[in-house]
Amino acid sequence: MGKKEKTIGKVVLDTNILVSALLFKGDLAGIVDLWKRGRIIPVLSKETFAEFKAVLEYPKFSLTRQEMQLIIEEEVLPYFEIVEIIDKTKSICRDPDDDKFIACAVSASADFVVTGDKDLLDLGKYKSVRIINASMLLNMFSLREN
Repeated sequence: MGKKEKTIGKVVLDTNILVSALLFKGDLAGIVDLWKRGRIIPVLSKETFAEFKAVLEYPKFSLTRQEMQLIIEEEVLPYFEIVEIIDKTKSICRDPDDDKFIACAVSASADFVVTGDKDLLDLGKYKSVRIINASMLLNMFSLREN
């Protein structure tokens, strides 16, 4: 029998991490592999998904409508859990625009928010949600596999 891979739980990826993992080669692309292998359960809310879709439309990415649709329908929606925001968290983060990631994590009972945003990282934790950077997430798996 093969070795069963364990999940570390639910993870909210901020928009920059999600876009970088999907569009660029490099270390962050390993995050896509984690969700496709069921090692993490990525979570989106209506608010975080709307921001993600808006960022995909940025001219600097030069994505066609068809490419954006393909990313959403084949790379994101089959793997992500969509949650409804129960607790509208406000004024948690220095940047109020980042509160939606905290609200998504709390509503999903997520274990982690993964971000490169200093305002979020400086919080370190909110309720039971740890706020970590992408390297920390990837290191959790490299340590477990060695």
